[in-house]
Amino acid sequence: MRHGIPNLGALQAFEATARLGSFSRAAEELSLTHSAVFRQVTSLEERLGVQLFTRIRRRVALTDAGAEYAARVRHHLEQLEKDTTGLISRAGLGRSLHIAVLPTLATTWLVPRLPDFQRHHPDISVSLSVRTRPFQFNDHPFDAAVYHASQLWPGTSGFKLFDEKELVPVCTPGVKAVIDAHPEGMGGVAHLHMMSRPDVWRQWYREQKRDCPPSVGAGPRYELFTMLLAAAHAGMGVALVPGFLARQALASDALTMAHEGVLPVREAYYFSYPAQDEPSEALLSFESWLRAQADSTMSI
Repeated sequence: MRHGIPNLGALQAFEATARLGSFSRAAEELSLTHSAVFRQVTSLEERLGVQLFTRIRRRVALTDAGAEYAARVRHHLEQLEKDTTGLISRAGLGRSLHIAVLPTLATTWLVPRLPDFQRHHPDISVSLSVRTRPFQFNDHPFDAAVYHASQLWPGTSGFKLFDEKELVPVCTPGVKAVIDAHPEGMGGVAHLHMMSRPDVWRQWYREQKRDCPPSVGAGPRYELFTMLLAAAHAGMGVALVPGFLARQALASDALTMAHEGVLPVREAYYFSYPAQDEPSEALLSFESWLRAQADSTMSI
């Protein structure tokens, strides 16, 4: 019996609370009561003899020791999940891959193509998890990643899927009519923003050699391009999105170009995996298939 290891339930309650910043939200995720999560975390602190959170009324914040411990616990829980999934997959005489992906690229480009991979490789199970920021493979249980960058991540092998090329300003025909009739043009409607790219609208105006209206920064902000596109479809304003994501909506006239000017983008989408590890046969099969999909996308 390993007496030095805390109860797994307590570690899960602590990690969820640390990640979500709330006992209530952690309880909802774990399907437990608020008091049960609170007791688990308090018991863990008593066992460790270390304060993990500071509590101010209904808010909780990690201490320095708590933040360090949370990162380590999260890594081990994710690794345990990966090991369990792998064991189940191997027990079913199959193989598995766990890929970190950008959410919008996954839902609009990768997932619709995965049935083709499944037809050619029915014994390989591909699981996807969302990651929107760079990370170290050593700290996360992923076999590979699909991400947006200016080059391959250091210490990885892989290839460029395709260039993003440009961001285009889109809106509904109704919003375009407002823009055309307004004395300030696009300055008369809300500019919708992507949180991870806060300056692109100012860059777009500089690219068009136009003054950026003061009202631009007041527009709503969204975490994902899918949210940004949904807001544009709902007529909430004008959005600046990758051209390939807007292609279908523009072709169907659901959206239209708010202005003919575009913003060139140097970054691209990449697929890579740790260079120091020997890639599995399953990973090489997925890489080969993904290259073909990327080639077909670039030829459109």
